[in-house]
Amino acid sequence: MIDFIQRWLPRKLRRPTPVPDALWRRTLAGHPFLMELNALEQERLRLLCAHFLMEKEFHGANGLVVSDTMALAIAAQACLPLLHMHGVSGEAVQDPRDLLDWYGDFVGIVVQPGAVVARRKTMDSAGVMHHYDEVIAGEAMDRGPLMLSWEDVAHAGERAEHGHNVVIHEFAHKMDMLGLRLGDSPDGAPPLPAGFMGTRQRARAQQIWHQTMQASYDRFREAVSMAERFGGEVPWLDDYAAKDPAEFFAVTCEAYFVNRERFAEEFPELMPLYDGFFRAARTLSA
Repeated sequence: MIDFIQRWLPRKLRRPTPVPDALWRRTLAGHPFLMELNALEQERLRLLCAHFLMEKEFHGANGLVVSDTMALAIAAQACLPLLHMHGVSGEAVQDPRDLLDWYGDFVGIVVQPGAVVARRKTMDSAGVMHHYDEVIAGEAMDRGPLMLSWEDVAHAGERAEHGHNVVIHEFAHKMDMLGLRLGDSPDGAPPLPAGFMGTRQRARAQQIWHQTMQASYDRFREAVSMAERFGGEVPWLDDYAAKDPAEFFAVTCEAYFVNRERFAEEFPELMPLYDGFFRAARTLSA
């Protein structure tokens, strides 16, 4: 009841339950990309996690009981992209807790024991509706809850080598969905910070984002096609990124945060773009 009441208070007046020291150390140790953060970044992340855990409600599905360890692991990975970001309206933020507004359109997080089968439908160019099943490890819904497979979350540390992280993937989708009109679909173009990459006009910033992302997406799709059709070298990044621009954004965000060095080798054109988006506060304060 106390936590429920505190959710209605401004974040600076809330008093979330502190993250226990031992649990925090275990969480960092289990994720090499979190261990790479400096001390100040880790403290900032810990603060965001405490408020994240107060604001969100975790629900275990199919008999799964979500422990504090599980909830904190999800929170830490979800909050990692926020560390040096701008506010949702493009402004610099004074209070890092305000960065949680990026995830302000939902409360519930459903944790499944493993991957689930989702029933899909799509209409082709001839107007024929096709139904199919898709095995998914996570799903983000616009203005709705988020689903994660614990089996995938639990292996985040070891899968970082391959640029995989289901938590970051789904929360990147939430960023992409921010500000969408009802019925619209995400397109891999989230709201950009003021002064993005030295621009003075929002239209110019969006142009740079779209042109760079499209060229990178097209190059990746071509590499996937060459591997599948002609036995070319298999791309390092998960080929699910070739599905559409929204998935390309989410999958590349995974790799950017969990294996930055390899990501820079594979996608040098995206490094300044993502640094300008995810590290806007660091850039502005430099």
